[in-house]
Amino acid sequence: MFQLRMTSCLLSLLFPLIFSIMAAAQPAGCKIRITDKGLDMLKYETQKFVEEELTNISMPEMKGKEGRFQYTITNVKVTELNLTHAELRFIPEVGLLFDVQNSSISLSFHRRILYWFFYDTGNINASADGVNINTALNLIRDEEGRLKINNITCDARIAKMRAKFSGTLGKVYGFLASFLTTGMRFLLNQQICPALNHAALVHVNSMLQSIPVRSEVDHYIGIDYSLIEDPVVTSRSLDMHFRGMFFDLSDPNDTLANYAIDPVIREYDRMVYLALSEYFFDSGMHSYFKAGIFQMHIVNEKMPKDLQMLLRTTYFGAIMMLNPALVDAPMSLQIAVNSPPKTFIKTSGATVVMTAIVKVIVLPPGQPPVQLSSMTMEAKFNAKVSMKEKRLAVHADLRRFKIFSNQSALESLALIPLQAPLKTMLQMSVVPLINNWTKRGVRIPLADGMDFIEEVVEYHNGFILIGANLHFSKGLREMIAGSN
Repeated sequence: MFQLRMTSCLLSLLFPLIFSIMAAAQPAGCKIRITDKGLDMLKYETQKFVEEELTNISMPEMKGKEGRFQYTITNVKVTELNLTHAELRFIPEVGLLFDVQNSSISLSFHRRILYWFFYDTGNINASADGVNINTALNLIRDEEGRLKINNITCDARIAKMRAKFSGTLGKVYGFLASFLTTGMRFLLNQQICPALNHAALVHVNSMLQSIPVRSEVDHYIGIDYSLIEDPVVTSRSLDMHFRGMFFDLSDPNDTLANYAIDPVIREYDRMVYLALSEYFFDSGMHSYFKAGIFQMHIVNEKMPKDLQMLLRTTYFGAIMMLNPALVDAPMSLQIAVNSPPKTFIKTSGATVVMTAIVKVIVLPPGQPPVQLSSMTMEAKFNAKVSMKEKRLAVHADLRRFKIFSNQSALESLALIPLQAPLKTMLQMSVVPLINNWTKRGVRIPLADGMDFIEEVVEYHNGFILIGANLHFSKGLREMIAGSN
């Protein structure tokens, strides 16, 4: 009994661990790589953002006494920043480093000085030289599976500072310059890092919050872009591994297991790469299938007259045996996909295989429908993937089509004349309907204001790789403002 209890306790401890390992080992349906070339453009936006943040630094009032002088310094403003030597690069296993060396800051502030019985006010222009700022951002996956800045390490130093007094007694106060600038340099050093900490942990994280993790694609399905692990950072790239799974909005907790090949990105030539596995597309097909989208009833004006005539001729004998009065009754086709379509991605391209049951039905006026036949339809589509800005779209073309009877080989022979007109009907009715769903595309997990340009699509065994460059339609400041 003791042994049984020990075994039970051990299993209860091991099962959560085993399940967590299995979940972590699940391949990614979608991967995004940002290369060091992408950082070159991001560096410019980051530099502008840092300059704007430092321009808004709030400096406290300074009061003091030096010999016969009493002074008050107020209304300190950063008037200009010259971050001439700025660099943005990856820190392996950590995140990003923004490094500023040997730059300068210009300030102005108001003075009130009392010397014996003389009272003087005026502005002071100052400049800080040898400004060095070293900021490291640690990137992680948060509880919701979203990219997040976990913490920031910052070190700011100013080598020297100069001040120039204006006014009638400007030369007299010259000796105060070194005293005041020492205090101002100390205060400025103390203000830079807190400003950048707040900018990263609050403003940038709020922008990252705007990137959808689970969102609706249309009225039927949604997409899950949660990260399945922390981002992988090397000296050359930042790799993000997303679940990349579609789901039925009516049953959002239903999860399709991923047995597809894990996409592999080896390229670094472009700013950004997007890799999509067969699972990404299969989960979309599965979700649409669950939502009941892959069903169609072709009747009345939707039914081509030539096809209706051919159906009537093909099943004339069966109609006569049922009831001669049904010969002139309208006919319809009911098409229902009987299993989720399957995606196959090879170096030659992507294809989707679909199997459906097609029922031929007579619709006598005022009477219940009469089924004449049930046949199986097998269709194979070429799928062309395209990207515009940050929306991924798929265009399908019918490649192969086949029908055969579910009842007898003899009926399958009789269906041969229906092959061509049914294929034409499929091309004219069903394929446009599918493309109408897919042409709107699905958004990929990029922030608003950041888009793909100059895209190149490559097909590999088991996944599609899209290489592109980045375009900022909004500055980083606008992107952050739009997320608040």
